[in-house]
Amino acid sequence: MTLLKLAGANKTLKGHKLLILTPQFLAPPTAFFDKLKAEFPDLKAEHRALDDFGQRTVNFPAEDWKDVTILLTFNALPTIEQAPKLQYVQLTSAGANHILKEPVFVDTEVDFCTANGVHGPQISEWIVSTYLAFEHHTPQYLDKQKQAKWDRSDANTIEDAVGKTVGILGYGSIGRQTARVATALGMSVHAYTLHPRPTPESKKDSSWTPAGLGDPAGIFPAKWFSGKSTAELHAFLSSGLDLLVISTPLTDNTHHLISAPEFEVLARAGETRGGRKTYVSNIARGPVINTDDLVDALNGGLIRGAAVDVTDPEPLPDGHVLWKTKNVIVTPHVSGASTAYGTRVLAILDYNLGLLSRGEKLTNRVSRKEGY
Repeated sequence: MTLLKLAGANKTLKGHKLLILTPQFLAPPTAFFDKLKAEFPDLKAEHRALDDFGQRTVNFPAEDWKDVTILLTFNALPTIEQAPKLQYVQLTSAGANHILKEPVFVDTEVDFCTANGVHGPQISEWIVSTYLAFEHHTPQYLDKQKQAKWDRSDANTIEDAVGKTVGILGYGSIGRQTARVATALGMSVHAYTLHPRPTPESKKDSSWTPAGLGDPAGIFPAKWFSGKSTAELHAFLSSGLDLLVISTPLTDNTHHLISAPEFEVLARAGETRGGRKTYVSNIARGPVINTDDLVDALNGGLIRGAAVDVTDPEPLPDGHVLWKTKNVIVTPHVSGASTAYGTRVLAILDYNLGLLSRGEKLTNRVSRKEGY
């Protein structure tokens, strides 16, 4: 079944109805609706509050769904029959894995767009701060502070980031902002993407990003790797990485992408450069890493340490072995949290509404072929 395709230019967005479904804490301010009214006088827009962020169903009268053409949501989606005029869904998440099997995505031509770009600033800060915390022994010093213990015995093992190499597996908006921050610290950047980017033009990224941030021109990587094969992935992992950042979408092809063989590759690469081991940071999705293999790699010393904001299973159960595995920092999927989150999501929505009004292709569109 095919719903409406995006039409041509429609400056005032006449005939469009925007429904925003978010918890109350992410409700748009009145000023946002005033801005929309000024920009698109004929657009009808309203917010309906959800009980929580992950709510999948809403008590929304069928009569009210039938004229919705634009929807901002995370999980709450209508059936195809409920919203026959739907044209554009703006997700509040950077990932789209949770909607890939929904009929309104699979069986229509509705444009789904991610919130790619919203998370770059805060997640890059989480990546760098946890890496630096590990290298500067911050968790240990916090423990010693609680014991009122002044102990500098391991100070001579602290390493700074200058001259180190970060490998970014999945060079999207988060990876590009991480590259910017890492470069400022004096690190070298190796990027990995699914498709080759051999030319300056191909290295560019047109998805939304806050002004002045990220790497829209693709200038930061000193080396660029790509491919779908295990051999190509292993070539990247063998390139001398001090920090491996996993920021790839979760798809059928990336499930358990980093498992025992990949940790072995990292370990062997470390041996060739004087025993320097890799620190692993996962802010993508838990199942991209095989959790059991991660535990084994940490306990076996194949990697230097790890910071994970996402886990498999998630939430990580009480008593799970990963909680007490050595050299690991675990946070409860909070790296993307920021008081600026809602403002940035609305900025993407507003940007895409402008594109829609001009009859142009929307940004951050989810590929039905690639799954992100």
